[in-house]
Amino acid sequence: MTDAIHPFGPHYGFGLYVHWPYCTRICPYCDFNVYAAKDRDPTLLVDAICADIRAHRNRMPEHGALDSVYFGGGTPSLLAPADVQRILDTADDVFGVKPGAEVTLEANPNDVMRADLAGLRSAGIDRLSVGVQSLRDTALAFLGRDHDAAGAKASVARAMRIFRSVSVDLIYARPGQSLDEWKLELEDVLGLGMPHLSLYELTIKEGTPFGLAVGRGQIAPMPDDDQADLFELTQDILDMAGLPAYEVSNHAISPAHQSVHNMIYWQGGDWIGAGPGAHGRVTVNGHRYAYEAQRRPEVYMANVQALGSGWGDAQRLDRTGITQELLAMGLRPASGIDIARIEAVAGRPVPRDKIAVFAEQGWVSFDGATLSLTPAGRLLADALTAQLVP
Repeated sequence: MTDAIHPFGPHYGFGLYVHWPYCTRICPYCDFNVYAAKDRDPTLLVDAICADIRAHRNRMPEHGALDSVYFGGGTPSLLAPADVQRILDTADDVFGVKPGAEVTLEANPNDVMRADLAGLRSAGIDRLSVGVQSLRDTALAFLGRDHDAAGAKASVARAMRIFRSVSVDLIYARPGQSLDEWKLELEDVLGLGMPHLSLYELTIKEGTPFGLAVGRGQIAPMPDDDQADLFELTQDILDMAGLPAYEVSNHAISPAHQSVHNMIYWQGGDWIGAGPGAHGRVTVNGHRYAYEAQRRPEVYMANVQALGSGWGDAQRLDRTGITQELLAMGLRPASGIDIARIEAVAGRPVPRDKIAVFAEQGWVSFDGATLSLTPAGRLLADALTAQLVP
């Protein structure tokens, strides 16, 4: 089966994303679909998520077993192992979870220190993604986090004793952050020994507390050129440390520790989204659909109870939408994308003249089939993608 015959869909992986929307504290930079946890009983929402997963079987009768399950949020580490296991048991009963499938749970450092990690592992979690965000106490206070640097280090060490793979999230390009400061912080992070790092530049979105602070002149976002300098320094340090970038923002010591679930997104696979505000992409009868679940937990639960599903209307994506998404996502991994897939959807060739110009500038690599970004090209990913859409 060639890529042109299967330009998108479960041929490139099939995953389940579970969104747990509750947080003990909502960070000032966050624009995800999150709500204060308070003293909420999780039972009804877990019931609804399980029912929603079951409802997808009727929509997708020919999909096989899941390659990955990802618990994101919000703060899914607030879930008890029994609740995690109930969701995983439902997924396995409905679709099947492949032996050795990657099963990831996002966790805050404080939760890692108090959670039943052995119970989570027994429930089926084999990979933990720890939201460290920084190893500097002043930065953690600025970011609104509820842990300190010492707690973050202890949480990573504890997680690595329990799980097959551990990833650490960091936020950089913070206002006023210098190259020297970031170099020292990265060296501290590398000392933790985790096999995977996700490094995100601070993005300030409208409507968040940080967005409002920028509007009032209380925060000044880092200039683009300074962010680029930090990005390039990051690549140099992590390359030398043996954690090369396998995607624009993600680094791993080996393919065994690369994120299977995220590769499904980047490679144009299918994934179900369950939980309030979860997004999904599924292929049915050769057509690609985008879904978004109802965002508010009470509306999501009511819809599942009344309609059997938490989804709003599905949107069937047209050729242009699929082409743009495939190219934008497919160029993110270092492995790149076979442009025959893009052309099969678009019905038109990817402009070779632009590829030639970008290759001459050192921004892309092209062997006649696979198009990929160079390290220099990753800084221009969005701009290059926009010009390469057929």
